[in-house]
Amino acid sequence: MKIATSLRNRLFAAAALGLFLSALSVPASAASKEMIELQTQVQQLLDMVQRLQSTLDTRMGVMQHLVEQTNDATTQMAATVNALQLKINAQTEASNGKLDTVSGQVQSLNDSVDELKSRIAKLDKTVQDLQAQLQAMQTPPPTAAPGGQPGDPNAPLGSAAAAPPAAVAPPLKNTYQAGVRDFNAAHYDVASSEFQDVLHYYPNDDLAGTAQFYLGEIAYHQQNYADAVKAYNAVLEGFPGSPKEPAAQLRKGLSLLQLGKKDAGIHELRSLIQRHPQTPEASQARSKLNAIGVRVTAPASAH
Repeated sequence: MKIATSLRNRLFAAAALGLFLSALSVPASAASKEMIELQTQVQQLLDMVQRLQSTLDTRMGVMQHLVEQTNDATTQMAATVNALQLKINAQTEASNGKLDTVSGQVQSLNDSVDELKSRIAKLDKTVQDLQAQLQAMQTPPPTAAPGGQPGDPNAPLGSAAAAPPAAVAPPLKNTYQAGVRDFNAAHYDVASSEFQDVLHYYPNDDLAGTAQFYLGEIAYHQQNYADAVKAYNAVLEGFPGSPKEPAAQLRKGLSLLQLGKKDAGIHELRSLIQRHPQTPEASQARSKLNAIGVRVTAPASAH
């Protein structure tokens, strides 16, 4: 609009200047004719300027309309992106909740399997006890020598009763399963004592690693994260190959994050993903890292 107005003003000035010069340079008789021609040219120029101005106004209106459409499209795009981001965040939170639920279900399934094994072992022991009782009933007792114990005439009467009784180890399966039940019932002190018995009397059994893991879980649930890290370390270092190894490494990483040791916690979770990429614990580790803004690579496809 400003360009058209400036151009029109310049044309008016040029026309006036030409009219003035013509009036000075031609005789009076020819001046009238020249003036008419000059006025005609000036009018033509003015018509051209008006058409140009009308064209510019039209194009400026079209451009303004396009700019408004672009602004509207940008606003709609921003709203769409925000809505998509909110949807993605909601789906991520829902996925994290589902993973936690699945992990809890897997843990419950493992506990149920352990309980079933314990019942089978208990039935086994009952059968063995019955067989031992039958054999004892079928075998006559040996005659005791006078004044002493059977087979040892020189031993004084009651010498066997004087010996201190040896410590009897509690049944492994029963003790372990009792610890699991007390843990699930949040009787953490009793459960801790039972898991300690498993570790003390059966340190080389497969259930010892699981009992050590539960000691870490007790500390974790009591928010004693420093002791939890120590207990999970004992699983990772003392029981390699334990089925609780991925869960122990996951809990160790989470405990380190709770203690404010972010770099160590991130390192532990990344190590879990690398060592056990296809486990539910690795999925939880990825979700946790994503939640705190740490990028992780996609898991490698299983061959």
